[in-house]
Amino acid sequence: RQTLEEMRALYERNQADVSEAKSGRTDLIFLIRFRHCCLLRNQRCVLAYLYDRLLRIRALRWEYGSVLPNTIQFHMSAEEVEWFNRYKKSLATYMRSVGGEEGLDLTQDLKPPKGLYIEV
Repeated sequence: RQTLEEMRALYERNQADVSEAKSGRTDLIFLIRFRHCCLLRNQRCVLAYLYDRLLRIRALRWEYGSVLPNTIQFHMSAEEVEWFNRYKKSLATYMRSVGGEEGLDLTQDLKPPKGLYIEV
């Protein structure tokens, strides 16, 4: 939130300086470019943070199954819970489509067997 507020403030200051630069103040161009670079950096940081959260939420589906504990769900935003539910449905649809009539449960046996041979 702090980063978004900072980005909003930088953008507003840039807009004000751009209108002044259009009127003939060319000394503001370097400052405008610097703020724009700051905006792009903050944008990359926010996107990296959101992508990391997305990967962690996806890993929660594989770790806990289709129902998250309340303690974890409490720390998620509404959009993140919605994304988790859509991912859960998408994964279930895929597992039903693979493996014949009963489907294939990919969430079973996530770790490989320790022995090389299996008794059948």
